[in-house]
Amino acid sequence: MNWQSLLKLDYQTSLRLRLDNQRSLWRRLAAILAHSGDSWFWMIGLVLLWLLGSPGWHARAALYALGVGGLALLVFAIKFTIRRPRPAGDWGAIYRNTDPHSFPSGHAARAAMLAVLAIGTGPLWYAVLLVVWLPVVSLARVAMGVHYLSDIIAGIAVGVLAGLCLLAIQPLLVLYLKFLF
Repeated sequence: MNWQSLLKLDYQTSLRLRLDNQRSLWRRLAAILAHSGDSWFWMIGLVLLWLLGSPGWHARAALYALGVGGLALLVFAIKFTIRRPRPAGDWGAIYRNTDPHSFPSGHAARAAMLAVLAIGTGPLWYAVLLVVWLPVVSLARVAMGVHYLSDIIAGIAVGVLAGLCLLAIQPLLVLYLKFLF
C-alpha cells in the first residue's frame, strides 16, 4: 500500500467516524469529551491540586503540569514542522483559529502522557480512569471533525513516549526542582 492509499484510507475512516450535522446526544457528549483534553482545563485543575492536594497528589500535580507544558511545546513544534491542515468543518473554531494544524493531535498526546504517568505514579483507580479516558477523548476529536484518525495515532505515540521519558527523569526533576515537588 502506497502513501496516497494510506492517506485516502485515513480520510475515509475519519469521515465515517464524524458526527457532523447531528443534533444528537452522542454529538453533545463527543463535544464535551473533545474539550475534556484541553490543556488549559488540565493546567487549572493541576494547579488547584498542587495547591490543595495531599503531599502525594501535590507531587503528581507538579509532574503532570511539567508534562502538560513540555508536551504542548513539543506537539506545537511538530505541528508547525509538518503543517497538516485540520479536516474541513465548522466545530472547534477556537482550535481552528489558534492552531490550524492537526498532526499530531495534542489532545491525544496529552491524554496518553497523562495515562502513562498515572500508571507509573498511581493510584490504580486513577490510572484505570485515565486509560479508559484516553481512547474516548481521542476518538471524540475525530468525531467532532478536528482531527484525522492518523493524527490521533501519532498523538498517542508521542504522548506515550513523553510519559515514559518523564517517568524516567522524574527523580532528576524532584532533585532539581524541589520547590515544585
